[in-house]
Amino acid sequence: MVAVALALAGLAALLHVYIWVLESLRWEAPATRRVFGLSAEQARATKQLALNQGFYNLFLALVTIAGIVAAGSSRPVSVALLCAGTGSMLAAALVLVVTDRTKVRPAAVQGTLPLLALLALAASTL
Repeated sequence: MVAVALALAGLAALLHVYIWVLESLRWEAPATRRVFGLSAEQARATKQLALNQGFYNLFLALVTIAGIVAAGSSRPVSVALLCAGTGSMLAAALVLVVTDRTKVRPAAVQGTLPLLALLALAASTL
C-alpha cells in the first residue's frame, strides 16, 4: 500500500506542477485562458495573482516530492512531508469548492489524487 500512496502522491505532485505551469508561465496563453474560462482582459488583470497562486502549487508539489524521496531513508519524515503536501493540496481543493460551488469540477481534479494518496498512506500505517 505504501507504493500505491507514493504513486498517487507523485501523480498529485505532477498535476500541481502542471497547474504551476499554467498559472505562472502560461496564464495569458489562449489555451490556458480557455481552461480557466478567462478573457484576455481578465487574464491580464489577474496575472500577478495567478503567478503567486501558481507558486503555491509548485511548493506543495515540491514538499510532496520531498516526501516521496524521503521514503527511501526515513519513513517518519516521508509520512510527515507527504501529509503536509497532499493534505494542503486537499485543503486547497476544499476551500475552492466551499467558497465557490461552481468550482466542483476543478476542486475534484485538484483534490482527488491527494485524497487517494492520503487514504493509501493511512491504510499503509494500519
